[in-house]
Amino acid sequence: MTRFRSTDALALVLLAVGFAAIVAAPTDALQGLLQRLMYAHVPAAWLAYLAFAVTLVASIGWLRTRRARWDHLAVGAVEVGVFFTGLALVLGSVWGKPVWGVWWTWDARLVTTALLFLVYLGYLALRRATEDPRARANRAAVLGIIAFVQVPIVHFSVVWWRTLHQPATVLRPGHPTMDHTMLAVLVVNVAAYTAVFITLLRRRIALARREEELERGRWSPTAPVAGDAVEAPLVEGEHRV
Repeated sequence: MTRFRSTDALALVLLAVGFAAIVAAPTDALQGLLQRLMYAHVPAAWLAYLAFAVTLVASIGWLRTRRARWDHLAVGAVEVGVFFTGLALVLGSVWGKPVWGVWWTWDARLVTTALLFLVYLGYLALRRATEDPRARANRAAVLGIIAFVQVPIVHFSVVWWRTLHQPATVLRPGHPTMDHTMLAVLVVNVAAYTAVFITLLRRRIALARREEELERGRWSPTAPVAGDAVEAPLVEGEHRV
């Protein structure tokens, strides 16, 4: 059973503080209460970027050292990153429906984010489809490196193409264009989501270690084989030795 750690408590406290900050944040003059979705949508997108950057580093680490801990880190980061990417897409659709009038539109930021989501789902599918642990880690590492090229494309899509999605207001040249109070609330929630990310990632790495132990036993030459316990029927008068 996984123990409850201090970092888990910290994540819960930060989430509670972040929620309180969202409630206390000033209401946007144009979008009203709907704008408060930003405090969950933006951190989810940023944490997806972070997760896939961790995957990039871990994939390089595996290819250089062939140490299992790098592979565990890579798969853990992808699974958490896929979760945050999906969350960003869902929250973006909920936000976009009243603002744009549709749940989905073929906007550059939306399309590139959806492709990012699908490619990393493909990463997880590749791991499922490859039985040999070493081959699986090698193939996944290569894909984890190549797939990261999508992250800057997603981020700069609002600059490179004409889109409905608003341009960057924080990660941009010069000073952020956001109200300072709103920016402070956003930073608090980014910290909260980061704590959740670390908690989920740590637990997924622990699970990956257990999965490796099971696979090591399954691939061992002395591992039991299906049918070992089946015995041929005895011929009449024959005795089993």
